[in-house]
Amino acid sequence: MTGTTMNDLASSATVPATTPVTNEEIFVGHEGGKLSVGATRPISDPRELSIAYTPGVAKVSTAIAEDASLAARYTWANRLVVVVSDGTAVLGLGDIGASASLPVMEGKSVLFKTFGGLDSIPLVLDTTDVDEIVETLVRLRPSYGAVNLEDIAAPRCFELEDKLKDALDCPVMHDDQHGTAIVVLAALRGANTVLGRDISKQRVVVSGAGASGIACTKILQNAGVGDVTLLDSKGIVHVGRPGLSPIKQDMAWSTNRAGLSGGIAEALDGADIFLGLSGATIDGSLLSLMADDPIVFALSNPDPEVHPEVASKFASVVATGRSDFPNQINNVLAFPGVFRGALDAGARAITDNMKLAAADAIAAVAADELSVDKIVPSALDPRVGPEVAAAVAKAATADGVA
Repeated sequence: MTGTTMNDLASSATVPATTPVTNEEIFVGHEGGKLSVGATRPISDPRELSIAYTPGVAKVSTAIAEDASLAARYTWANRLVVVVSDGTAVLGLGDIGASASLPVMEGKSVLFKTFGGLDSIPLVLDTTDVDEIVETLVRLRPSYGAVNLEDIAAPRCFELEDKLKDALDCPVMHDDQHGTAIVVLAALRGANTVLGRDISKQRVVVSGAGASGIACTKILQNAGVGDVTLLDSKGIVHVGRPGLSPIKQDMAWSTNRAGLSGGIAEALDGADIFLGLSGATIDGSLLSLMADDPIVFALSNPDPEVHPEVASKFASVVATGRSDFPNQINNVLAFPGVFRGALDAGARAITDNMKLAAADAIAAVAADELSVDKIVPSALDPRVGPEVAAAVAKAATADGVA
C-alpha cells in the first residue's frame, strides 16, 4: 500500500500545525478514502504479466499447496495487519456503526504504513456478536498475519481479545487497551526521570475503568507501581463494593492496597499521579488534595478531565491526548512498532514483556531530550517505530513466542 514514509517525516517531526485545520481540508483529505493498493513488481510487457499472473503464478500456488509455509515468503499475508472494528466505541463518538467507523480504520492503516512500514487493511464488521467476529477472523486467517482490534466497546472488547488469542496463531492486540497503556507507561517513565522519582513508591489514581483504564492499571502493576486506585462512574473500585462486573471484581482484589472507598476526592487525597481515561471532567481544584508537585495525565479527548492550564497550577508535569498541548500521549508511538517487531520475530502472540519492552523503547528515544514539557517523543518522530520494533522482537524471542 502507498503512503508517507518515516523518512518523509524526519524534517517535520517537531513542527506543530500553525493554523487550524478547516472542515473543507478535512473532507477533501478523506475524499475517495485514504488507502490504495500499490504493486511491488512492474507489469509492462507480456513476460512480466506471465510471471505475475498466468501461467507463472500457478507454479507458486502449487508450491504453496505442497508446503503451506511457503505462503510466508511468496505472499503478503505474513506481513499484513488487519484493523478490525465493529464501530461500537469510535473515538469519542460512541456506537456509530461499521460504515461510519471505516474512515478511522483507514487512517489506522495509513499509520501502520507510515510509522511501521507494514501493509494493513481495514475490516469493519456489521455485527457486535463476539463469536461471529471470531469465526469471521478465523475463516480469514490465511489472508493476514496479525489483528489490530480497534474501537470495540467494553466489556465485549475483553472477551473478544481473549477468544481471538485462543483461536488464532498470530499476534492479536486491542490497541485502545494496550497501545494506550504502553505510551502511558513510557510517559510516566519520562516524567519520573525528569522529577527524579521512583514509580515503585507512587500511588496512581486511574479515573476510568473501561478498556484503556484497566489495561493501564495492569501495565503499571507489571512495571512495579506502588499502588493503583481505580475509579469508575460510581467511585473507587474496592473489595466488597456491590454491583461490580467480573473484571472489576478482579481489579478490586489487585488494586487499592490503601483500602480506600468513596469518590474522586478520597482517591486523590495524597496521590502522586492522576491518570484520566474516563471521558468526564473533574473540578481542577481537587488536584490540590494530591501529594506535592504531582503528575497529571488528563487524556480524555477532545476535553481533558482537567484543562492543562488549570492542572499546571498544581502539577509538575501535565500530559494530554491532544496535539495542541505539550506531552501528547498518542498511540501511534506504540502500535506500529509493536506489530512490526512481533511480525519481524515471527511471534505467535504479544506478551506482557513485549509491551513493557515497547514502553521502555519509547522512553529511551526521548531520554536525551527530556523536560517537563517533553516526557515522550513527538508522535511524528521517525526514530520511534524502528526502536520499538527492535525491542519488541527481542522480547518475543526471550519469551519464547517467536
